[in-house]
Amino acid sequence: MLTVETRQAVHPEHAKSMDTAALRKNFLAQNLFADGEIRLIYTHYDRFVMGGAVPAGGSLTLDKVDETKTPSFLDRREMGIVNIGDAGTVEAGGETYAMNRGDVLYLGKGTGAVTFGGQGRFYITSCPAHHTYPSRLVTLADCVEVKMGAAETSNKRTIKQFIHPQVMESCQLILGYTSLEDGSVWNTVPSHIHDRRMEAYLYWGMDDDARVLHLMGQPQESRHLFIGNEQGAISPPWSIHSGAGIGEYTFIWAMAGDNVDYTDMEFIQPKDMR
Repeated sequence: MLTVETRQAVHPEHAKSMDTAALRKNFLAQNLFADGEIRLIYTHYDRFVMGGAVPAGGSLTLDKVDETKTPSFLDRREMGIVNIGDAGTVEAGGETYAMNRGDVLYLGKGTGAVTFGGQGRFYITSCPAHHTYPSRLVTLADCVEVKMGAAETSNKRTIKQFIHPQVMESCQLILGYTSLEDGSVWNTVPSHIHDRRMEAYLYWGMDDDARVLHLMGQPQESRHLFIGNEQGAISPPWSIHSGAGIGEYTFIWAMAGDNVDYTDMEFIQPKDMR
Protein backbone atom coordinates (compact mmCIF):
# COMPACT_ATOMS: atom_id res chain seq x y z
CA MET A 1 0.00 0.00 0.00
CA LEU A 2 1.32 3.44 -0.99
CA THR A 3 0.06 6.79 0.25
CA VAL A 4 1.49 10.20 -0.64
CA GLU A 5 0.78 13.52 1.07
CA THR A 6 1.74 16.81 -0.61
CA ARG A 7 3.03 19.75 1.44
CA GLN A 8 3.05 23.19 -0.15
CA ALA A 9 5.81 25.72 0.54
CA VAL A 10 5.04 28.36 3.18
CA HIS A 11 6.20 31.98 3.11
CA PRO A 12 7.90 33.10 6.36
CA GLU A 13 5.42 35.97 6.77
CA HIS A 14 2.60 33.42 6.67
CA ALA A 15 4.35 31.17 9.18
CA LYS A 16 4.49 34.03 11.70
CA SER A 17 0.70 33.98 11.99
CA MET A 18 0.30 30.20 12.44
CA ASP A 19 -1.02 28.68 15.64
CA THR A 20 0.19 25.34 16.99
CA ALA A 21 -2.20 23.27 14.88
CA ALA A 22 -1.20 25.05 11.66
CA LEU A 23 2.52 24.73 12.41
CA ARG A 24 2.15 21.00 13.00
CA LYS A 25 0.03 20.54 9.88
CA ASN A 26 2.62 22.22 7.66
CA PHE A 27 5.97 21.30 9.22
CA LEU A 28 5.57 18.16 11.35
CA ALA A 29 6.07 14.77 9.66
CA GLN A 30 4.27 12.06 11.60
CA ASN A 31 2.72 8.63 11.06
CA LEU A 32 5.37 7.78 8.47
CA PHE A 33 5.86 4.17 9.60
CA ALA A 34 3.03 1.64 9.40
CA ASP A 35 3.27 -2.12 8.98
CA GLY A 36 2.76 -3.24 5.39
CA GLU A 37 2.78 0.31 4.00
CA ILE A 38 4.91 2.89 2.22
CA ARG A 39 4.01 6.44 3.27
CA LEU A 40 5.58 9.47 1.61
CA ILE A 41 5.42 13.24 2.01
CA TYR A 42 6.11 15.15 -1.22
CA THR A 43 7.22 18.67 -0.29
CA HIS A 44 7.53 21.72 -2.50
CA TYR A 45 10.82 22.61 -0.83
CA ASP A 46 13.30 21.58 -3.54
CA ARG A 47 10.80 18.78 -4.38
CA PHE A 48 12.19 16.84 -1.42
CA VAL A 49 10.40 13.61 -0.46
CA MET A 50 10.53 11.92 2.94
CA GLY A 51 8.73 8.84 4.14
CA GLY A 52 8.80 5.34 5.56
CA ALA A 53 8.49 1.74 4.40
CA VAL A 54 7.74 -1.09 6.84
CA PRO A 55 7.57 -4.50 5.10
CA ALA A 56 6.93 -6.25 8.46
CA GLY A 57 8.49 -9.50 7.28
CA GLY A 58 6.99 -9.31 3.80
CA SER A 59 7.95 -7.11 0.87
CA LEU A 60 6.90 -3.69 -0.40
CA THR A 61 7.78 -2.21 -3.80
CA LEU A 62 8.08 1.48 -4.60
CA ASP A 63 7.88 2.15 -8.32
CA LYS A 64 5.31 4.47 -9.91
CA VAL A 65 4.34 7.52 -7.86
CA ASP A 66 1.72 9.70 -9.54
CA GLU A 67 3.08 12.91 -8.03
CA THR A 68 6.33 12.71 -10.03
CA LYS A 69 4.59 12.08 -13.39
CA THR A 70 7.32 9.63 -14.41
CA PRO A 71 6.98 5.91 -15.15
CA SER A 72 9.14 5.06 -12.12
CA PHE A 73 9.84 7.14 -9.03
CA LEU A 74 13.62 7.22 -9.54
CA ASP A 75 13.57 8.06 -13.26
CA ARG A 76 14.61 11.63 -12.46
CA ARG A 77 15.49 11.26 -8.77
CA GLU A 78 18.09 9.95 -6.35
CA MET A 79 17.27 8.33 -3.01
CA GLY A 80 18.79 7.85 0.43
CA ILE A 81 17.46 5.07 2.69
CA VAL A 82 18.24 4.60 6.39
CA ASN A 83 17.28 1.41 8.21
CA ILE A 84 16.12 2.41 11.69
CA GLY A 85 14.74 -1.06 12.51
CA ASP A 86 15.97 -4.64 12.57
CA ALA A 87 17.79 -6.37 9.72
CA GLY A 88 16.18 -6.03 6.30
CA THR A 89 16.90 -5.95 2.60
CA VAL A 90 16.48 -3.52 -0.26
CA GLU A 91 16.39 -4.79 -3.84
CA ALA A 92 17.08 -2.23 -6.57
CA GLY A 93 18.85 -2.12 -9.93
CA GLY A 94 19.36 -5.86 -9.99
CA GLU A 95 21.17 -5.87 -6.63
CA THR A 96 20.08 -6.97 -3.16
CA TYR A 97 21.46 -4.93 -0.27
CA ALA A 98 21.41 -6.35 3.27
CA MET A 99 20.88 -3.49 5.69
CA ASN A 100 21.38 -3.57 9.44
CA ARG A 101 20.14 -0.94 11.85
CA GLY A 102 21.88 2.35 11.10
CA ASP A 103 23.07 1.46 7.59
CA VAL A 104 22.42 3.90 4.73
CA LEU A 105 21.78 3.05 1.07
CA TYR A 106 22.17 5.53 -1.79
CA LEU A 107 20.31 4.79 -5.02
CA GLY A 108 21.17 6.76 -8.15
CA LYS A 109 18.90 8.24 -10.79
CA GLY A 110 17.28 5.64 -13.05
CA THR A 111 17.66 2.73 -10.63
CA GLY A 112 14.05 1.60 -11.20
CA ALA A 113 11.72 -0.13 -8.76
CA VAL A 114 12.80 -0.45 -5.13
CA THR A 115 11.66 -3.41 -3.01
CA PHE A 116 11.91 -3.38 0.78
CA GLY A 117 11.97 -6.64 2.75
CA GLY A 118 12.58 -8.23 6.13
CA GLN A 119 12.12 -6.61 9.52
CA GLY A 120 13.62 -3.26 8.61
CA ARG A 121 11.99 0.09 9.21
CA PHE A 122 13.22 2.09 6.26
CA TYR A 123 13.34 5.89 6.30
CA ILE A 124 13.19 7.20 2.72
CA THR A 125 14.56 10.51 1.43
CA SER A 126 14.65 11.61 -2.20
CA CYS A 127 15.18 14.66 -4.39
CA PRO A 128 15.55 15.44 -8.12
CA ALA A 129 18.81 14.40 -9.78
CA HIS A 130 20.55 15.62 -12.94
CA HIS A 131 23.13 12.82 -13.21
CA THR A 132 23.37 9.12 -12.40
CA TYR A 133 25.86 8.33 -9.66
CA PRO A 134 26.52 4.70 -8.66
CA SER A 135 24.28 3.19 -6.02
CA ARG A 136 26.16 2.41 -2.82
CA LEU A 137 25.56 0.85 0.57
CA VAL A 138 27.31 2.87 3.29
CA THR A 139 27.52 0.93 6.55
CA LEU A 140 28.37 2.29 9.97
CA ALA A 141 31.96 1.17 9.36
CA ASP A 142 32.13 3.24 6.16
CA CYS A 143 30.78 6.57 7.41
CA VAL A 144 32.84 9.57 8.51
CA GLU A 145 32.45 10.53 12.17
CA VAL A 146 32.83 14.07 13.50
CA LYS A 147 32.82 14.81 17.24
CA MET A 148 31.36 18.15 18.28
CA GLY A 149 30.14 20.03 21.35
CA ALA A 150 30.97 19.64 25.01
CA ALA A 151 29.37 18.24 28.15
CA GLU A 152 29.42 21.65 29.87
CA THR A 153 27.21 23.11 27.10
CA SER A 154 24.97 20.02 27.01
CA ASN A 155 25.64 19.38 23.31
CA LYS A 156 28.35 16.72 23.13
CA ARG A 157 27.48 14.71 20.06
CA THR A 158 28.73 12.52 17.24
CA ILE A 159 27.87 13.41 13.65
CA LYS A 160 27.92 10.48 11.22
CA GLN A 161 28.20 11.45 7.55
CA PHE A 162 26.97 8.96 4.95
CA ILE A 163 25.71 10.55 1.73
CA HIS A 164 28.22 13.36 1.93
CA PRO A 165 31.13 14.76 -0.12
CA GLN A 166 33.58 13.30 2.44
CA VAL A 167 32.22 9.81 1.67
CA MET A 168 30.71 9.69 -1.82
CA GLU A 169 29.23 11.71 -4.68
CA SER A 170 25.57 12.58 -5.14
CA CYS A 171 23.68 15.20 -7.10
CA GLN A 172 22.14 17.27 -4.30
CA LEU A 173 21.10 14.85 -1.57
CA ILE A 174 23.15 15.07 1.64
CA LEU A 175 22.36 12.74 4.56
CA GLY A 176 23.70 11.62 7.89
CA TYR A 177 22.66 11.46 11.50
CA THR A 178 23.68 12.85 14.86
CA SER A 179 23.63 11.06 18.22
CA LEU A 180 23.75 12.83 21.57
CA GLU A 181 26.07 11.63 24.32
CA ASP A 182 24.73 10.81 27.80
CA GLY A 183 23.72 13.97 29.61
CA SER A 184 23.65 16.15 26.49
CA VAL A 185 20.33 17.38 25.09
CA TRP A 186 20.98 20.14 22.52
CA ASN A 187 21.38 18.76 19.01
CA THR A 188 22.58 21.80 17.07
CA VAL A 189 24.27 24.67 18.90
CA PRO A 190 24.45 27.35 17.71
CA SER A 191 21.47 27.08 15.41
CA HIS A 192 21.77 28.08 11.77
CA ILE A 193 20.00 28.68 8.49
CA HIS A 194 21.11 27.93 4.93
CA ASP A 195 19.19 29.83 2.28
CA ARG A 196 20.41 27.67 -0.60
CA ARG A 197 18.94 24.39 0.59
CA MET A 198 16.13 22.95 2.67
CA GLU A 199 16.54 20.33 5.39
CA ALA A 200 14.47 17.66 7.07
CA TYR A 201 14.99 15.95 10.41
CA LEU A 202 13.75 12.56 11.60
CA TYR A 203 14.06 11.84 15.31
CA TRP A 204 14.46 8.21 16.37
CA GLY A 205 15.81 5.95 19.11
CA MET A 206 13.58 7.69 21.67
CA ASP A 207 11.41 6.31 24.45
CA ASP A 208 7.70 6.47 23.70
CA ASP A 209 7.09 9.14 26.33
CA ALA A 210 10.12 11.26 25.44
CA ARG A 211 9.91 14.39 23.30
CA VAL A 212 12.24 16.79 21.52
CA LEU A 213 11.51 20.51 21.66
CA HIS A 214 12.35 21.31 18.02
CA LEU A 215 12.95 24.99 17.27
CA MET A 216 12.01 26.42 13.87
CA GLY A 217 11.08 29.74 12.26
CA GLN A 218 13.13 32.80 11.43
CA PRO A 219 15.87 33.61 13.96
CA GLN A 220 13.95 36.61 15.32
CA GLU A 221 10.54 34.89 14.99
CA SER A 222 11.21 31.45 16.44
CA ARG A 223 8.49 28.83 16.83
CA HIS A 224 8.56 25.28 18.15
CA LEU A 225 7.24 21.76 17.66
CA PHE A 226 7.13 19.01 20.27
CA ILE A 227 8.25 15.89 18.39
CA GLY A 228 8.10 12.21 19.35
CA ASN A 229 9.94 9.09 18.25
CA GLU A 230 9.98 8.42 14.48
CA GLN A 231 8.53 11.85 13.78
CA GLY A 232 10.22 14.55 11.76
CA ALA A 233 10.37 18.24 10.95
CA ILE A 234 10.40 19.87 7.52
CA SER A 235 12.68 22.90 7.58
CA PRO A 236 12.38 25.58 4.87
CA PRO A 237 15.53 27.47 3.81
CA TRP A 238 14.46 30.47 5.89
CA SER A 239 14.04 28.47 9.09
CA ILE A 240 16.39 27.55 11.90
CA HIS A 241 16.44 23.88 12.94
CA SER A 242 17.70 22.76 16.31
CA GLY A 243 16.27 21.37 19.49
CA ALA A 244 16.63 19.84 22.92
CA GLY A 245 15.42 16.39 23.88
CA ILE A 246 14.52 14.27 26.88
CA GLY A 247 16.67 11.18 27.21
CA GLU A 248 18.59 9.36 24.49
CA TYR A 249 17.83 10.23 20.88
CA THR A 250 19.32 10.43 17.40
CA PHE A 251 18.21 12.56 14.48
CA ILE A 252 18.68 11.97 10.78
CA TRP A 253 19.39 15.11 8.78
CA ALA A 254 18.87 15.23 5.03
CA MET A 255 19.24 18.21 2.71
CA ALA A 256 18.57 19.17 -0.90
CA GLY A 257 19.15 22.38 -2.79
CA ASP A 258 21.68 24.41 -4.74
CA ASN A 259 24.89 22.87 -3.42
CA VAL A 260 26.39 20.09 -1.33
CA ASP A 261 28.76 22.23 0.75
CA TYR A 262 28.04 21.08 4.29
CA THR A 263 29.59 24.25 5.77
CA ASP A 264 27.36 26.57 3.71
CA MET A 265 25.34 27.98 6.60
CA GLU A 266 24.77 31.12 8.62
CA PHE A 267 25.16 30.55 12.35
CA ILE A 268 22.73 32.27 14.72
CA GLN A 269 24.11 32.72 18.23
CA PRO A 270 21.71 32.08 21.13
CA LYS A 271 21.95 35.71 22.27
CA ASP A 272 20.60 36.80 18.88
CA MET A 273 17.57 34.49 18.91
CA ARG A 274 14.11 35.76 19.65
